[in-house]
Amino acid sequence: MRATVKSLLVRIVSCYALAIALPPTACAQDLLQYFDLTSDEFTKSDMTRAEIEAALAKLPDGETLDLAGKRLNKLDLSHMDLSRTKLNAARINGCNFRSANFSGVILDSAWALKSDFTGAKFIGASLFQTQMMDAKLDGADFSNAMVGADMSRASLVDARFQDAMLAPDLTNQSMGLMRGVLKSAKLDGASFNGANLKRSAFDFASLRGADFEDADLEGAELSGADLTGANVTNANFDKADLNGTKLLGLRGRDRAKGFDTAVNRDKAVFD
Repeated sequence: MRATVKSLLVRIVSCYALAIALPPTACAQDLLQYFDLTSDEFTKSDMTRAEIEAALAKLPDGETLDLAGKRLNKLDLSHMDLSRTKLNAARINGCNFRSANFSGVILDSAWALKSDFTGAKFIGASLFQTQMMDAKLDGADFSNAMVGADMSRASLVDARFQDAMLAPDLTNQSMGLMRGVLKSAKLDGASFNGANLKRSAFDFASLRGADFEDADLEGAELSGADLTGANVTNANFDKADLNGTKLLGLRGRDRAKGFDTAVNRDKAVFD
């Protein structure tokens, strides 16, 4: 039986509310235990690629194709321009979206477990409560996107988050807990230039050679993360949790801010 939208949101918000107290992958595991990932909801599709292509071809100028809540699991939609679609609450698990274009698309509350988004574009997209655990996102572009997604254990090598917003909106009660969660993710070479990463979660993530120039990491969770060789020029680490964080060979360290006021600075690994 499908979970109702209301119950789904309650479960997701409850999971995020516990995120600070739980171990790095416990939040995602706690969330997933409520669902049968072998059910039709997570494995079947309501449409084919050909049907989606036909619907987009008939779409009048200026309109969007509403795929909200649709089951599109395991489809091959690689290289498609999906920028004129609406995908909030869609089920897009196990899909092939390599080099697809999601620029400006609303993907709020969508489920995209283990999908392949290698080289996909999410420029200016909205990803609140989006579940992207274990996804492949190498080289994906999230520039100027709102990323309140759970990407735990995802591969995001060389992904771009330039000027993206991964911080929770504390002025919005319903979205106040929605933040970027990239626990145990592989983010080597990723770019967070100018990104708002306040209170975002990178526990045990690999961020070797990542670019944090001008990024705001105030209150970010970096416990056990590996930032070896990262560029931290003008980055703000005020109140960031550095418990066991590897901060070796940093570029621009002399121009970084907030290391003195970071949490657990004495437990960080500096050279």
